[in-house]
Amino acid sequence: LSILLSLLVPAHTTRSPDCGGILTPSGLRYLAEVSKPHAESVLRKDLMAAPAPDPSPASPSSRSQIISVKVDKFSLTLIPDTGMRLSIEVDLGISSAPTTTKEMRLSILADLHVEMNPEGNLELVTSDCKPTLEEVQSTEEMDRSAPHKSSGSDVDKQINVEKICLEVSKLLLFPNERLMSLAAPFPITPNCQVQYLPLAAPMYSEQGIIISLQTTFQVAGTVIPLPVSPVPFSMPQPASSSPSHLILAFSEHFYTSLFSALEESGALNVSLQSSLTTATLAERITQMGSLFQEDLPVVLQAVTRSSPRVVLEEDKAIVQLLLTAQIGTGSSLFQSFLSVNVDVTARLQLSVADTRMIISVAAVEDVELSLATSDVGPILAALLEELFLPTIREEVPAQINVVLRQGVSLPHIASFTYTDVNITVHKDYVLIPCNLQLEARTR
Repeated sequence: LSILLSLLVPAHTTRSPDCGGILTPSGLRYLAEVSKPHAESVLRKDLMAAPAPDPSPASPSSRSQIISVKVDKFSLTLIPDTGMRLSIEVDLGISSAPTTTKEMRLSILADLHVEMNPEGNLELVTSDCKPTLEEVQSTEEMDRSAPHKSSGSDVDKQINVEKICLEVSKLLLFPNERLMSLAAPFPITPNCQVQYLPLAAPMYSEQGIIISLQTTFQVAGTVIPLPVSPVPFSMPQPASSSPSHLILAFSEHFYTSLFSALEESGALNVSLQSSLTTATLAERITQMGSLFQEDLPVVLQAVTRSSPRVVLEEDKAIVQLLLTAQIGTGSSLFQSFLSVNVDVTARLQLSVADTRMIISVAAVEDVELSLATSDVGPILAALLEELFLPTIREEVPAQINVVLRQGVSLPHIASFTYTDVNITVHKDYVLIPCNLQLEARTR
């Protein structure tokens, strides 16, 4: 029983967030702003559609028709601990005869929140919707002294308030298709993918809408096990209201998992070209001469010998790579004569382009070399460093940056990109405040 329990515990602890985001009140205001033209287009299509034939004997000329739809107000506000409130005011132009027009106002007040459906996707849900319709002004000549309090049954027939309430979430520019895009798999290298999975429905605080995510990495279509059990990670709450639309946070565990996935996929196994040849090595290592009669270029083939580790400190991100470099000659038929353990500690640099985090090895801070095996006799550590350190310092970052240059997709929803990005590295996590920007090609 104790063995079974020990197997179950790690499986349970893996359901822990390692990154997340806060959509702030200013982010909600931006989403409302870019949704307004979309909402007007949807409402115009729904409300100005040709009315159904009227079976009543009234003449067609007396039938009211909506001739204009203008969204005057469209706002999205946060209700802490509950969800969001959508408030819409729509000005309608009503014509009931060639010379008679009147204006009416359709007001919609809806409460929205995001749930997690049985498939594990986030879904926008309407919990309450209250539409009201009232007359604003009239150009009718008759009985001006008695203002109309309602729209009249003929206009009511055209404005299906129940249908509007049923589909009110579609007036926003991120319907459920966009929320589902949040959990799409994104490529990092040709055979390595990242996927962000929501762990639960979002929480609503005064700071914004908080979404906790767990990252999974796939290599050749198979989800790789986590290198270490994640330390429970919760979104760091900003001290005061943030001017940014969105605040993303990534734990130390996220970066270690990323590099472990790259290691698992073989992307960190690199071939390093050296300026050395067998003849120049023979000048320092006498046994080289008897092993190689002709002068051949020397190549270092580095492979990972255990999972990399990322350490986050204040204003500093470090990756520790544990490699074994086989030193030898030839490309198609590689002949190794030395094996060296290489421990590299390098500074990471982080930036964001569109919706991708660009990670690069900026500078090697420390390299330790130790002899593993040798076909050319014992070699002092000082000589190893003199011969191979310059190549390792220069080539290892360059080769890894080639692997990382495409960047890693950040959690995002379709059609939006990130601007005004500010990255800060803290102990154990990275914070990325940014603004949302709707891509111009989206209608």
